[in-house]
Amino acid sequence: MPENQARLGRIEEEYKKELSNIISYKLKNPNVTGLISVTKVKITNDLKFAKIYVSILNSKNTKETLAGLKKSAGFIRSELARKINLRNTPELIFELDDSLEYGARIDTILKEIMPKKQD
Repeated sequence: MPENQARLGRIEEEYKKELSNIISYKLKNPNVTGLISVTKVKITNDLKFAKIYVSILNSKNTKETLAGLKKSAGFIRSELARKINLRNTPELIFELDDSLEYGARIDTILKEIMPKKQD
């Protein structure tokens, strides 16, 4: 793995940790509801953009929550810049990661079609 990729990986992990904290404890947007976990962060090589993959569980309205995160991106970005001191903080792009939801749905389907185990 090239040195730059390793550095990007470290930055992505650090961002993931800090973004989780900021979203959980600092964000006061009433539209952002439910349990939000940052599942993955992908940063472009030039550090200009960061795609933030979030999983939203138990939300009143998932679309509204995602829209709220997008609206709050400026605030989240400035908090991130305060926590992680890099020359420039990337533009944040929030994406919904529904892999957890997808996994749960498959789990439910499997339970329905699998024959019940006899004791």
